[in-house]
Amino acid sequence: MSAASELAERALAAVPAGSEALAHAEGERSLMLRFARSQPTQSTAVEDSGVEIVVVREGHVGRAFTNVCDDEALAACAARAGAAADAAARAGGPGSFPGFGGGPPPRAHEGHDRETARLDPATGGAALEAAFSAAAASGVEAHGTWTVGEVDRAVASSSGGVVAERVTDAFMKVVCIGATERSGYASGAAVAVSDLDPAALAARAARLAAVEAEPAELEPGRYPVVFEPAAVGELLELLGRCAFNGLLHAEGQGALVGRLGSRVAAPAVNLSDSPRFASTLPRGFDAEGVAKAPLPLIQDGVAHGVVHDTASAAVAGARSTGHAAVPGGDPSGPMPSNLVMVGGGATDVDELAAPIERGLYVTRLWYGNVVRANEALVTAVTRDGTFLIEDGEITRPAADMRLTDDALSVLAGVQALGARPELVSDGELYGRRFARGSVCPPLRSGNVRFSGRAG
Repeated sequence: MSAASELAERALAAVPAGSEALAHAEGERSLMLRFARSQPTQSTAVEDSGVEIVVVREGHVGRAFTNVCDDEALAACAARAGAAADAAARAGGPGSFPGFGGGPPPRAHEGHDRETARLDPATGGAALEAAFSAAAASGVEAHGTWTVGEVDRAVASSSGGVVAERVTDAFMKVVCIGATERSGYASGAAVAVSDLDPAALAARAARLAAVEAEPAELEPGRYPVVFEPAAVGELLELLGRCAFNGLLHAEGQGALVGRLGSRVAAPAVNLSDSPRFASTLPRGFDAEGVAKAPLPLIQDGVAHGVVHDTASAAVAGARSTGHAAVPGGDPSGPMPSNLVMVGGGATDVDELAAPIERGLYVTRLWYGNVVRANEALVTAVTRDGTFLIEDGEITRPAADMRLTDDALSVLAGVQALGARPELVSDGELYGRRFARGSVCPPLRSGNVRFSGRAG
């Protein structure tokens, strides 16, 4: 039995008999190295365990969390969760939460790598050294983060049974900055740290930063755009919030209300939530212990579905799809956690750019936000490698721009997709560690709206 399984069972046993309850336990071991100006700046190591106890009373949920895991602390945590559920029931009358049901067991996946779980700081040191050398070769400085982690997690519920898994993740982000303050970005994420190539990431970022030409100024308007995978991943993340969120959809506020079964994207667009896809960061079950399974979201441009946790499924009259971020449901609703977009036939970004007479090449999007969820209207700014495309070639730097557009309309304008999807992640991992990312290719979209200069 894993440490997380044992903790989840002890936490559940701390809840008074006869109460419907669930315990979600996690143990994290992780290492993070930060660097700036091609020098190490900070290192942190985390080793921590905690458990969230959830109690259901008359359709209402009470939650409490502790990372002090002796029997006395677990009993106090269970009492707090029960008191919160009782208070909600007294104040709100009968609630809508149906309780934690059973379901099929989660399927096995390849989400754990033994070498990564060693958390060897020497591997991190070598990664930073390789990145610094690659940046220096181009006359730029490297800034960023390298991190690896192992998470042991388990869910035990009063409906019976315990589910558990161990997963690892590795992430590196490199931002290179040149003498003219131009910057370039590259990142990598994987289950296994051996799948990261620090020198290649730094060289990729350095190529974007080392260009010294004055950036071109573009007027606000609509332009054809080649998006790198990191930028596509940010757009998909925003769509997850406003279009595939089952709670928003059930409440009539989501971007796909009345559009399921209709074409919402170009026929070349195929998007799913695929928790066991070979290149993603696999997960077997969600925070409620519900098994995950592949779920089509857009097929051949046609909208097929949204994701649910138990709470949103109760509102929609549906079943959970295994997307609970917290037991009992996050108030903001569930989101996809393993988005996968199928690639196309374009060899690389140069081939994607070839038909464009005048447009933009966007490496990444930053500070993305949903403006109006029901319209899929989102905004973000380009950053760390924005270039002009002229007569079919990526030529010179362009000033960063603010994208403000309907994200579904960006997908509707897709004209071509790259052949090699990549796993992209923001990798910041603030709070408790839950590494996630999207697998997506670069793409060309024909008519993307930019509302002005970034800033």
